[in-house]
Amino acid sequence: MLDTLKRDIQAVFERDPAARNVLEVVLCYPGLHALLFHRLAHRLWRSGWLILGRFVSHLGRFFTGIEIHPGARVGPGLFIDHGMGVVIGETTEIGVNCTLYQGVTLGGTSLKKEKRHPTLGHHVVVGAGAKILGAITIGDHSRVGAGSVVVMEVPPHSTVVGIPGRVVQRSGEKIVETIDLNHHELPDPEAKAINYLADKVRELERELHQLRQEVRRTRQQMLHPWSVPEKPSPEE
Repeated sequence: MLDTLKRDIQAVFERDPAARNVLEVVLCYPGLHALLFHRLAHRLWRSGWLILGRFVSHLGRFFTGIEIHPGARVGPGLFIDHGMGVVIGETTEIGVNCTLYQGVTLGGTSLKKEKRHPTLGHHVVVGAGAKILGAITIGDHSRVGAGSVVVMEVPPHSTVVGIPGRVVQRSGEKIVETIDLNHHELPDPEAKAINYLADKVRELERELHQLRQEVRRTRQQMLHPWSVPEKPSPEE
């Protein structure tokens, strides 16, 4: 347990340039305090002291604003930056050296007593306000953008953004039009909507041009009823 505490403190220095010394980290970092509460609560939970484990977890939530269920499995080196509003559900599993920013939710979507919370691989970074919901896996070395809502599996070495979350980069290569999650090709919903709107604008411009031509011909016929109507332009 002492080795895990040292690793958690080391993670702060590795990922927060504002950290100056060990005393400051121990006294002033709520993310570290929440982990200390969770380590104790998790040990009580696994020993069968369920109510006491929940109570310790509740104390941690009260003092830090970070809620970690005592049943969650948290690997060493987790860094919770600022942390206010972070929620980690009961069946969540977090790998080694992960980073969570404020407002992150690792939540469930099922009411059954089963694995219903996400699994984060190693070295995963989850941006501020992101929501990862359901018993899905976020692959190793992946990054979830701030404010994203992820409800599907994410391959390793991917970058996920948007609502719903979609992979925009994998292993350093950009993915623009489609994403391949769980072996299914899915269209980019935003790109599809933009293309639809662009098509409608072009269609409306053609109709407006035709109406202008009709108005022009009608006006000429009214002013010069005996004149020969001009030939329509090729654009018509």
